[in-house]
Amino acid sequence: MTSQRSRRAAAALGAVSAGLLVLSACDKPTPIATVTFGKTSVSAEAKCYEDDLSREQATKCAMRKASDTIKVEQGETLRVGVDPEIADEGWALWINGQQATDTFNKTYYSFQGADLFASQQGQAPQKHLYISIVEQNKAGSEFKGVWNFKLENADA
Repeated sequence: MTSQRSRRAAAALGAVSAGLLVLSACDKPTPIATVTFGKTSVSAEAKCYEDDLSREQATKCAMRKASDTIKVEQGETLRVGVDPEIADEGWALWINGQQATDTFNKTYYSFQGADLFASQQGQAPQKHLYISIVEQNKAGSEFKGVWNFKLENADA
């Protein structure tokens, strides 16, 4: 009897230990950022997420391909939503790897009638571009995460 009880206790202890080992191997998901145009929304986890990204690393990460594409009509309102964890630190909108806005500390911001595909002096409007939500401090000297989205010009 005692040996069966000991074996069961050892088996239970082993199962608990194995379960804790499996759980410790799991990565915690990154906060989510969402981009919305009209009725289309796309949410993504960060392409890069570390406590001490350099500006150079954040820029390289902002140029990585996005996993989701959104078709956008020119002049349509861009809405950005971020987890409170991102808003607490601050975030900025980057376009094609370049910072395009000041840093926001809000979980939601709306860019009314954003003409992101505007043509440059006589050139045709862009067919696509990449926008990134970059978690950064107000001074733009500390970076933590980058969320990427590809926009396709529905009018081109």
